[in-house]
Amino acid sequence: MSALVITGTDTGIGKTVVAAMLTLALDAVYWKPVQSGTTEATDTATVAALTGLGPERFILERYILTQPLSPHRAAELDGVEIDPHAMSLPASTPEGRLLVVEGAGGLMVPITRRTLFIDVFQRWGAPVVLVARTGLGTINHSLLSIEALSRRDIPILGVVFVGEEVADTERTICEYADVARLGRLPRLPDLSAESLRAAFAEGFRAADFVGR
Repeated sequence: MSALVITGTDTGIGKTVVAAMLTLALDAVYWKPVQSGTTEATDTATVAALTGLGPERFILERYILTQPLSPHRAAELDGVEIDPHAMSLPASTPEGRLLVVEGAGGLMVPITRRTLFIDVFQRWGAPVVLVARTGLGTINHSLLSIEALSRRDIPILGVVFVGEEVADTERTICEYADVARLGRLPRLPDLSAESLRAAFAEGFRAADFVGR
């Protein structure tokens, strides 16, 4: 089994939609290890609804926390003790499918008072797909995120951009950081399995994710 880690430069930038698109397009299994906030649907439920995939294509969350906060604080409020060392990648997936793992927020989000998500990603050693918006400020956020990954020798598969095309911004990020531009997901007026498959076919190549 191989795995891809989906992380973002910030929260609320479309990371879950990108994860849903990749789960569909790469015939993968989806896993969200830590879910913070349950007032609306969990990210697993959102990906299931967007993709229409059955329960065999999802691995249950390791921790589900009620408050929409950083996991370390949400866990404290729920009286839950998160053990980062218990968050290992699954040994296998059904039929050996690729595993798409979605983090929470950005790389420096704390899981506990001593451990950040990036620390867990470093232990896993799986390649990371960084999701970045195309709006103002993204150059700084993206380059800082890529630098943090590089300092820990975490393999970076490349960047997926979300939003309207800003060609120079996308080029600048990838050239400065010397990383691959994997594609851009535009804001879709209708989110569905069909629209996600079409967006992937138009703007991405499967070989960039699984052919290396």
